Amino acid sequence: MAIKQDQATAPVVAEEVTAEVSSADGSQQRQRSASATTPEYPPFMNASTTVGRILEKIKQAETPERFTQDFLSTVLGFPGGSPRSFIGFAKRIGLLNSDGTPTDLYRKFRNPNESGAAMAAAMRHGYKTLFARNQYADRLERKKLEGLVMEATGLKASAPALRAIVGTFETLKGFADFGAQPVSAKPEELTPIAEPGPRTSAVDLSALRFSYTINLNLPASTDVSVFNAIFKSLRENLLTD
Repeated sequence: MAIKQDQATAPVVAEEVTAEVSSADGSQQRQRSASATTPEYPPFMNASTTVGRILEKIKQAETPERFTQDFLSTVLGFPGGSPRSFIGFAKRIGLLNSDGTPTDLYRKFRNPNESGAAMAAAMRHGYKTLFARNQYADRLERKKLEGLVMEATGLKASAPALRAIVGTFETLKGFADFGAQPVSAKPEELTPIAEPGPRTSAVDLSALRFSYTINLNLPASTDVSVFNAIFKSLRENLLTD
């Protein structure tokens, strides 16, 4: 036989369920990994030259309602492979919103009169950890730029990610005009990038509701008093408000 009771009317059992969940090996492992500090490097693509080719195509193509993998492969001509990571990259530098819709900065980048200033704004947004350390990061020669990236990320000089970050930064710089009048963009379209830091797994359980099932193995007895005692104990100890 099965008896079901909502967590809202059985706080004692709810506490037991919570204890079981928190003591499970998988849950503890997930909690530990979630609270670990995860580094977040400046935006980059491993094939940094691909970034420039895609940006050139963006200037020529129409502005889509949403920038999807289909648009990237069919309209812009970059199917599969490393170009697929461009969408996430473009979101980090403020050209695309989180849902893939082009931002005002994307549209300004396509305008020949504002393109250079728009890319400069995109770089200042995406690489703000570098510009915070050196406001003239765009003027650094490659070796000094590598040193700045090493300082900001902790990467070693031989790290492939270091070369990719610097290569991507240099590619974008070819599209940017840092001396132009800064363009304005809607604040909600340039969502701040979260800085690296500890992540916690705190969860608000106030809105959660649980149900539980109690399975009873009743004794083989014809004595009614035995069953009355069992159900009386359930009512007094588990099914209380």
